[in-house]
Amino acid sequence: MNESKKIPMWKKIAYGCGAGGGNVMSTLLASFLLSYYTDTAGIAATAIGTMFIICRILDGVTDFAMGGIVDKTNTKLGKARPWLIICAPLMVIGMILILSVPQGWSHAGKLVYAYLTYIFLNCIVFTIFGIAHTALLARMSRDFKDRNTTSTVSSIVNNLSGLVVGTMITALQINFGWTVTGIILGLIAGGLILIPGLVCKEVVGMDEEMVKKETVPLKEQLPAVVKNKYFWFSLILGALTLFVNANAIGGQIYYCNEVLHNPMYMTVLMSFGQAPGIIILFFMPWFSNKFSKRMFMSFGAILMIIGFSLCGFAGTNTTLLLAGVIIRAVGIGPMFAGLYAFCADAADYGEWKFGVRSEGLMASSQSIGSKIGIGFGSACTAWILAAAGYIQSAPGEIVEQPASVAKAIVFDYGWLGAIVSVILLVGVLLMDVEKYLPEIRATLGDKNVTEIN
Repeated sequence: MNESKKIPMWKKIAYGCGAGGGNVMSTLLASFLLSYYTDTAGIAATAIGTMFIICRILDGVTDFAMGGIVDKTNTKLGKARPWLIICAPLMVIGMILILSVPQGWSHAGKLVYAYLTYIFLNCIVFTIFGIAHTALLARMSRDFKDRNTTSTVSSIVNNLSGLVVGTMITALQINFGWTVTGIILGLIAGGLILIPGLVCKEVVGMDEEMVKKETVPLKEQLPAVVKNKYFWFSLILGALTLFVNANAIGGQIYYCNEVLHNPMYMTVLMSFGQAPGIIILFFMPWFSNKFSKRMFMSFGAILMIIGFSLCGFAGTNTTLLLAGVIIRAVGIGPMFAGLYAFCADAADYGEWKFGVRSEGLMASSQSIGSKIGIGFGSACTAWILAAAGYIQSAPGEIVEQPASVAKAIVFDYGWLGAIVSVILLVGVLLMDVEKYLPEIRATLGDKNVTEIN
């Protein structure tokens, strides 16, 4: 089986549908879940912030465990696809449960319910999805240029999903309530995740001899992955990217409420925070193949620094605020697209350098990174609000917040992102795995590239 066959465009889109399904959940958790917990369910912001962090500890265990499970999976469908199929209905259930906190329960009861449903959705279901979906890209082709294109298409679909879902959640919640919103979002997410599980064929390692071969024990895989420096780069860059993104969109609803005093402006910011990032992604395959993913991502990090800084200066100036949101959206697009392709490159590097190929454990770097990023990003917003003296309100209640709250939100929404983006830029410049790819492909891959019919 030719492991360097090109992936047809329709399969690239199908793969991207999975990313779009995952982003339905990510958008909900990063943008609206904290607000739902504090202002609808009536749970204290500090308690939720602590919950987000505690769950990160469990995430580290489940991510590594799931990575090992994927590597040990041997079916006719492959290693990753079966888990996407299993994950789809679980995603529907999880998203319904997480937005159905019983209103009549005590604060302690609500918090326990929040812990259980958050752990189920984020630490179990999203772990299965994230690792299986990331591992699937490394198994669809060894052609790193074609993987760049697939990753770009996936990111475009991912951003489109975030744009549509992000702008429709507010309207769904106002008109139908949170429980119905959870049902609708769950069905969308589950349906999209099921698509790559059904149609994206695994090619790498799927010849008859490899399928019959006994899998490498975890005790041999794990040391090889831990020694792979690009595993750690991928994890850290993924965590920082998701942190800055989750922190920004988590603080966005509070920015509109407490700084602009215009809750409906959230729809404008969600739209312009997604659409520009989609446009820039169309240039990634050309730019990455002509120069490198690292250069494209460095350009994105610089734009993120500029965009977040403008948001920090903006205050109530919506023109300057919108300009900052657009610029940072253009910048963050290359970061997301490049990370998934880098993860597949790192799997190839590990096989070439250490003789052990572990798509599952390597994919856990992105899963762990995304969980850490989303968790700490959302928790950071909660902690900053609590430290500034944010006063919780009941649904429909209008509360005048202390002046310190608006200042804290401006820092959270703008300057904190600029600081983290500088760190991201340094990390991207150190991620130099691409220089090994020609030799890796000459050693491991079939040089002949043909089209799959």
